[in-house]
Amino acid sequence: MKIIRITYLVSFGLILGLCSCIEEVAIDTELSAQIDVDQVLVVEATLTNELKTQQVTLSRAVSFLNDSIISFDETEPALSVLPREEINEKPVLYERDADVRVRDEQGNEIRFVEDEPGRYFSETAFAAEAGRAYQLFITTARGEVLQSQPESYFGESTLTNIYAERGRNEFDEEGILIYIDSSVSEGQSEYYRYNYEETYKVIAPLWTAVEFKLTNYDPCALPVITYDLELVPREQEERVCYNTRASEDVILNSTEDLSGNGVERFLVRFISKEDFIITHRYSILVRQFVQDLEAFSFYQQLDDFAKSESVFAQVQPGLLESNISFEDGRQIPVLGYFSVSSVSEQRLFFDFEDFFDGEPKPAYIVNCNLQSSPEAHPSFCIDESIMPCPQSVVERVNIDVISYVDENNGGLEAVCPGPYIFVDRICGDCTILGSNVVPDFWIE
Repeated sequence: MKIIRITYLVSFGLILGLCSCIEEVAIDTELSAQIDVDQVLVVEATLTNELKTQQVTLSRAVSFLNDSIISFDETEPALSVLPREEINEKPVLYERDADVRVRDEQGNEIRFVEDEPGRYFSETAFAAEAGRAYQLFITTARGEVLQSQPESYFGESTLTNIYAERGRNEFDEEGILIYIDSSVSEGQSEYYRYNYEETYKVIAPLWTAVEFKLTNYDPCALPVITYDLELVPREQEERVCYNTRASEDVILNSTEDLSGNGVERFLVRFISKEDFIITHRYSILVRQFVQDLEAFSFYQQLDDFAKSESVFAQVQPGLLESNISFEDGRQIPVLGYFSVSSVSEQRLFFDFEDFFDGEPKPAYIVNCNLQSSPEAHPSFCIDESIMPCPQSVVERVNIDVISYVDENNGGLEAVCPGPYIFVDRICGDCTILGSNVVPDFWIE
């Protein structure tokens, strides 16, 4: 059978932990003639035994040809294209205005409401119960009706310990290895999936208590530009920040071939000694999901595709089987899996000195070179084809890309030195890399 390969941009935010993971879906010619690029629905849904507002995320696969979006109808009212925060990432095509419901085997139904584009939250907080079957129902704004197979969980396992050790990874790279232990607390637990959320402290290395303030700037005034440039106290915390990011890997473990169902010394994270994120203080929250064999197999296959050595992993619908389908039986792939899991979590904190006391800390995320340039520039409305000096201070302050360090009293050599020493903003303002709000869970 002839195969036509169509490359889809798929957002597996919860499924894989890989934002905008590109998967190559191979579709036979008969199906490809029937499938438009945005017909492939991506479903991200895991109910847990935590009493909380549960979440379902819906998006569409986006096809790209030579880095351009093709076959995309911008007038489609049920779709919302939102850019990713990460640089150079493709947009995510979120599915808007869908009707999303979860129904249990006793007929209890909970409606999910769209709180932000493509993200649907349960109207009331609830916890999935062991042994009870749940089913997901979706009706899109286009009138498509989908439903999952009934799913439930029967086992619970508790994370009993999370700990870090200094050591080397499989590539003989020195760093921190983070392990977990867990024990079965109820039922049968053989298949596990993990994710984590890590938070680390960022300290701007060349922060100062004052900053540039530019007002009344007219770069086109004649005969010379006009502006007022001051040094004023900083108005907000910009020295110490905290950045949080989610794991980007599928982390799976099985005790099927072991004598017991408990987990001991399972490695969930390795951090290089040279990694900037452990320079000061670091925290990791590890979550363990107990899964059935079918869900475990789905994530295992998804992980295999993501780790493929080819540029794109070839994901064939018959190989990566979802438990979600169209009610009318149409043969259009649905990417995603509706699962019900018990979950357990633990958090760990450590400082760099806890493992590398007296040793050099990792380098900052960028080189923070001291710079100087003229304070002002010729009027933009004068035809000057040659501008021998670097961008002036007022130009850089106007676009907010530098941080003040000190006055330049002749000690810093530069092509066109000016009255101030400055650095790229990322070196003096930590809010480029994180939030200046201390997380509620943070412990010093």
